[in-house]
Amino acid sequence: MTKRDRQAEILDILRKNRVTSQEALRELLNARGTEVTQATLSRDIRELRLVKVPGADGTGHYSLPEEWESTPPLESLLPTLFLSADGVDHLLVIHTMKGGAQTVAAAIDWEEWPEVVGTLAGDDTILIILRDPTALQALRERVERMAGVGP
Repeated sequence: MTKRDRQAEILDILRKNRVTSQEALRELLNARGTEVTQATLSRDIRELRLVKVPGADGTGHYSLPEEWESTPPLESLLPTLFLSADGVDHLLVIHTMKGGAQTVAAAIDWEEWPEVVGTLAGDDTILIILRDPTALQALRERVERMAGVGP
């Protein structure tokens, strides 16, 4: 089986199943007769730009690229949803309008900013974890500028 065929098989599985882990995806591939190593599957997931998104029950599952690409750009979300930002050390906390945090966090993740390790989102609060505390002020200013409230 070619890489292209294997990746098409992965996308087909994800269209038909809610897959919560790489191991579950590997088992579904094996059940279809496609054996794959964990390293190859990780590479396929990265190349297909699959991401884990929280479901209604809070359990993460892999999302198809077209679902992920429907995330609005951060520049269009922040002016409407942003309330405030504050941080300390490696942590930046962003407050949004109620219900806006997960969408804004997904858009931040989509930006793939090198100084950001990751985000955690609740209903109206996002925690951004930074690689280096010296990036905190610049990131805060960037977010505020995108929201239309900063310099």
